Amino acid sequence: MFELTGGLTYIVPLMVAIVTSKWVGDAFGRDGIYDGHIHLNGYPFMDSKRDFKHKTIAANVMRPRPRRNEPPLQTIPATTATVGQIEHLLEETEYFGFPVVLSGDSQLLAGYVYRTEISRALTHARSSDRYITSESLVYFTPNIPIHTDHHPVSLELWLDKSPFCITDQTPIDTVIEIFRKMGLRHVLVTHNGRLLGIITKKDLLRHIARVANMDPDSIRFN
Repeated sequence: MFELTGGLTYIVPLMVAIVTSKWVGDAFGRDGIYDGHIHLNGYPFMDSKRDFKHKTIAANVMRPRPRRNEPPLQTIPATTATVGQIEHLLEETEYFGFPVVLSGDSQLLAGYVYRTEISRALTHARSSDRYITSESLVYFTPNIPIHTDHHPVSLELWLDKSPFCITDQTPIDTVIEIFRKMGLRHVLVTHNGRLLGIITKKDLLRHIARVANMDPDSIRFN
């Protein structure tokens, strides 16, 4: 390129300028300009170039954590929730999705349903069947009993029956590798099929900040 344009005299000045700019940039920090924008904008990004070696397990990072006064995980029972209860849950929360359990007592995981899909499905069901009311039961199972007063709603088609799950004893460094390599937003934590909690990418980043002696509550995500 330099031979074609006759710019051989500018090779040395350009090399000096590039090396000098590299030295100046390294003096202020090793992160690039894009890494700086990620931190400034508060994006929940997990750097694949950094090694995280933490001697803890998933049960100590998940929410709700044991032995802490944290609110319980918002779940939807597979056969006993009504249309009104689910609509109220969508109005009162801003979660992207909800775990579906066989019953509130057993907490056996049946799957996971996303907020946008369940909202769209309930809206379509109400508009297509005038006998569906707030008292109509919602079923995430194939067996639906016949109701005379209120027509039931079947949402089995929108249920993710194989969400990504880990056990409560999974090492947290393994969880971090799973998030980085698979690009997950969350994983469900179970024990013998029973739902215990959830770990999101933001939970992991707050845990990493806590290990680095930073205040996890000071981290804000946009």
